[in-house]
Amino acid sequence: MSRLYEALQRADLERKTTLESDVDQLVEPDVLSEIEEPPPVKADLVLDDIARYPWSPSTDSFPTLAERGPGVEQFRSLRSRIYQARYEAPLKTILVSSGMPSEGKSFITANLAMNLARNSVNNILLIDADLRRPSLHKLLGAPNVPGLYEYLEGTAKLKDILQRDRASKATDPSSVGSISNLTFIPSGDCGDNSSELVANHRIEELITAASPHFDWILIDSPPVLAVTDAVELAHAADAVLLIARGARTPYDVAQRTQAAFGNSRILGFVLNDVKEMPHGGYNYYNYYGAPAAAQRAK
Repeated sequence: MSRLYEALQRADLERKTTLESDVDQLVEPDVLSEIEEPPPVKADLVLDDIARYPWSPSTDSFPTLAERGPGVEQFRSLRSRIYQARYEAPLKTILVSSGMPSEGKSFITANLAMNLARNSVNNILLIDADLRRPSLHKLLGAPNVPGLYEYLEGTAKLKDILQRDRASKATDPSSVGSISNLTFIPSGDCGDNSSELVANHRIEELITAASPHFDWILIDSPPVLAVTDAVELAHAADAVLLIARGARTPYDVAQRTQAAFGNSRILGFVLNDVKEMPHGGYNYYNYYGAPAAAQRAK
């Protein structure tokens, strides 16, 4: 009888040991996965330590730097529409594109960034992601390297490609030197593999790392009907702002441009270089999409 009792005790002990082992195996993967979870992307950035260079922008290219005038008012109006769009849904990173070259997207992007910076204490980041035909560095009179190209190919870090104007403490409010809160990433020394670099999605990593440090991020991209880069870049943006040129952009081009960004939030079209407002202008903008950002700019 005692042997039977001892056998039952041993069986009961083995059963309990097996159950505890099974429980440990079930719990352990959760503990390990929690420990091994990669840390969030965090940029080691101090905005006051950003490299400064002597910018020399062309005043003809920046009507928004004037104290008054039609160009100033139009960009103020565009800025107001952008702020209104932020009330509708979260909005910080805006990709600016057009259907074809020479429609004024770089001009609009640069002046919108300058206007946002000049009229607030917000930190603004302007990125030249048109690796085919970069022009923002020319408008600002800024160095072009190192830039986005070097970051995308992995030869430069984010802090290495950021720059600000050296004369940011100038007292003249109409000078670009007073824009101490505008940060610029140039295109860099672009090569023939631009499309491959854009498709590696490191731009999304850049935006994730920079976003906590900036209130607005504007990205100038290539024309979407000429190359596919803009669609890839749009994945890193909250919304897309499109540019058309008055009396130059055909209706079907505007339609195809909007369709190319079918998976993105489109803020609307900016109608650039308008000599005279078209008859029934408001409906004309509606044809291009959401009329929220339809503006005139010289």
